[in-house]
Amino acid sequence: MKIITVDIETYSPQDISEVGLFRYAQDPEFQVLLFGYVSEESDIPKVIDLTSWPDTKHFLREQLPWLLDASYTKRAHNAAFEWWCLSEAMGLDWEQRVFWLQQWECSMIHALYCGLPAQLGALGKVLQQPEDALKMKEGKALIGYFCKPCKPCKPTKRNGGRTRNLPAHDPAKWKLFEKYNGMDVIAERANDRRLAHWPVPEALMQQWRDDVEMNAMGVAVDMDLVNGALSCAAQVEKEQTAECTTLTGLANPNSRDQLLGWLHNRGVDLPGLTKDAVAHALAGHLPEDARRVLELRQQMGKTSCTKYDTIAACAGPDDRVRGTLQFYGASRTGRWAGRLLQVQNLPRTYLDHQEDWRRIIKLHDAYSIELLTGNVNDTLSQMIRTALVPGEGYTFIDADFSAIEARLIAWLAGEDWVLDVFRTTGKIYEATAARIFGVPFESIVKGNPNYKYRQRGKVATLALGYQGGVGAMKRMGGDQLGLDDAGLQDIVDRWRGQNPKICALWRRMQRAAVQTIRTGRTTCPREGVYFRKEITPECPFPFLTMQLPSGRKLFYADPGTTEDDRITYKEWDYGHWSESETYGGKLTENLTQAVGRDCLAFALDNLRRANYRVVFHVHDEVVIEYPSRRTADTEWALQNVIDIMSIVPPWAQGLPLNAAGWYGDFFTKD
Repeated sequence: MKIITVDIETYSPQDISEVGLFRYAQDPEFQVLLFGYVSEESDIPKVIDLTSWPDTKHFLREQLPWLLDASYTKRAHNAAFEWWCLSEAMGLDWEQRVFWLQQWECSMIHALYCGLPAQLGALGKVLQQPEDALKMKEGKALIGYFCKPCKPCKPTKRNGGRTRNLPAHDPAKWKLFEKYNGMDVIAERANDRRLAHWPVPEALMQQWRDDVEMNAMGVAVDMDLVNGALSCAAQVEKEQTAECTTLTGLANPNSRDQLLGWLHNRGVDLPGLTKDAVAHALAGHLPEDARRVLELRQQMGKTSCTKYDTIAACAGPDDRVRGTLQFYGASRTGRWAGRLLQVQNLPRTYLDHQEDWRRIIKLHDAYSIELLTGNVNDTLSQMIRTALVPGEGYTFIDADFSAIEARLIAWLAGEDWVLDVFRTTGKIYEATAARIFGVPFESIVKGNPNYKYRQRGKVATLALGYQGGVGAMKRMGGDQLGLDDAGLQDIVDRWRGQNPKICALWRRMQRAAVQTIRTGRTTCPREGVYFRKEITPECPFPFLTMQLPSGRKLFYADPGTTEDDRITYKEWDYGHWSESETYGGKLTENLTQAVGRDCLAFALDNLRRANYRVVFHVHDEVVIEYPSRRTADTEWALQNVIDIMSIVPPWAQGLPLNAAGWYGDFFTKD
């Protein structure tokens, strides 16, 4: 198989950071400007100026026959961009795009797999590439000049009466832009050679292709609901702004400085107007007018309502939002991350009769919402999930792993009593509370005074699996249990006493990692998990790798230890290649999260093989578009999906997997 490294430069009036890749390339003015590539046999890139060809579609199809040839592997950094943009430029239909996607590999995924930065320029710096193999610094300015509309986006005397810059407007810059495009493919290939010893497993690259296909298909959105919500939000904002203006007398009550000054004059001094600062102030004594102004500020700052704006901006001509998930979004564990709409961070819905609320919102009836709930923005926020709907003729089937983290860490550590709970009642919060507080399991039910222990068992289960203490308890809601630090510490001690094997796993992970870093020898802290120290002459630093039961690896770059056995490694953080630390509990968390990710990937693959169309997933939850037929058919399909989700991977024998689910006409939280 021949490999050709590809990079393109494009123009669109859409801001890709706001609307995402797929909507960006769907704009009628979208255009591929430059096409750079280099083959394995050459060190000299070729750059084609596609602006000089009147028929880009014909040129790409006819003059570059290897582009659609399955005997050539096309490789690019963030290859989803090249694949989708070139598909648009060549006018490929959906079936052609899916078939062509199988010919692509992504070098950005290669970087993320190795725990390195995703950005091409940052990756080159980290890998200590020579100057002639680095991304050109002039690139950002050139992209701003040729790939985006002029600012302002209207003809002016200053910009020569144009809305965009063409090659003829600055031939010298265009020549430099061509050089930049060629240097990108050289930089991509140079980085690939540095990391050649650690190739992305083909199974993982196929997961990436499947993920790109899912993101490209997208999820349908109810634009009537979205438009109604935006209308209601605008009505409320107008009324709230008017009320704030009346109360404060300020010309712009939305101005941070003006409002802080007004509050100061009312005897209320705040460090800022952040969510936490406002909430803290409202918890204390305030003048009545200041309280009302801050309440309005709190309501107006309901940022989740801006997700409706995101949907409106990102939705394609077919009312589907694409690109909601980022493959390998968490570079350490490989878990998915949310993008654009951030489906991983949507507010919960506590409202009953959601179909009725959807109907009211579609009527743009902010008055009724205010009358019934007293808070329009909160209601709109809670209903954002329901804007995601199945396409016409389909219904949603939703299935979610049950308490998978608690199951995984117990399985990894061999904490048998926890596994027994999951193989029987499944009530891990009640069982945990019963063991650590010494109360009968049967008494932890609603209506019994001992039911208060369930919440304590829940917080302990969620917070303490990774060597956390009182601080971890508080971050997971322990500060709402009505206990002081001593009381929380008592729960920590009790939980650790009842989970000795999990605590032992922390210590084994710590010792194994330290030993491998110091001696270079492979260690095995539990069956199927291996630490190795790996280095090649091509890469300027070694890796500590953690091989998972699935065979996939986690990478820690340039590892080291301190005299007191602290573990260090390098990672890209806020624009810097800096040293970080880890420890046994954190290594255990990474292991658990990574295995959970692999369980989800295994389930997604099985669902795909069974011809179920997953349109997105959230943490450990999958959402499927299923053809609407008889209710009995849907109920059978739901149970089949649950059964598929519950299949234990061959590398995880003994793991008590389980799932639950629902079906319906819009996305919600069951």
